[in-house]
Amino acid sequence: MAQILDPLPPEQSGKILCCYINATSKIQVARICNIPNWYFERVVFPGQRLVFEAPRKGQVEIHTGMMASAILSDKIPCDRLMLEEPSTNEFDTDSSDEKDPFNTRLMVQQINTKIGDTTKPLQILGLASVD
Repeated sequence: MAQILDPLPPEQSGKILCCYINATSKIQVARICNIPNWYFERVVFPGQRLVFEAPRKGQVEIHTGMMASAILSDKIPCDRLMLEEPSTNEFDTDSSDEKDPFNTRLMVQQINTKIGDTTKPLQILGLASVD
């Protein structure tokens, strides 16, 4: 679920769920400035995914942090960041369909381990006892 601290103005219809990923190694600020009576600004850390609701006509400005400044590095229309709504059959857990989006068998690799003589007691070599 999207975290909304500043709800959209009531005159804004057609809100969409969006996702932006900071694929850089720098801190970024995502800001929407073209919607009247609404303030949206979030810090996005390197590798972080930002999920938010915005009007379809919104435009996200991405400001990338530099030494003691920030540079406007991109402007992205919100409809290009829109997440697709899952269809109802994608969450059907009763079917054994191979198209299951939550099937982790394809994502997790099996670790082959050999059980047996992998744990041996330590042997002390070359030490003479001191009398």
